[in-house]
Amino acid sequence: MGLKMRITYNDKDYVYEIIDGASINKETTDLKIILNGHQLSLHKDASKKWVVTDSEITIDPDFAQAIGRSVSLRYRM
Repeated sequence: MGLKMRITYNDKDYVYEIIDGASINKETTDLKIILNGHQLSLHKDASKKWVVTDSEITIDPDFAQAIGRSVSLRYRM
């Protein structure tokens, strides 16, 4: 079981779960999370933006960026 975190985006609350948070460090560029029961893979591209890759669902790119920023702040990436 991963670490559950909350985020508010566009005045709506979401709970997501980080899969294998123990392996996250400053050099991490790939994250796996579960959002609403669906697994998402986030990747930090060359321009330092978080984008969704290999996912069951699609989400707003700004929402993906907000989730990536939230994880980055939590883990001091």
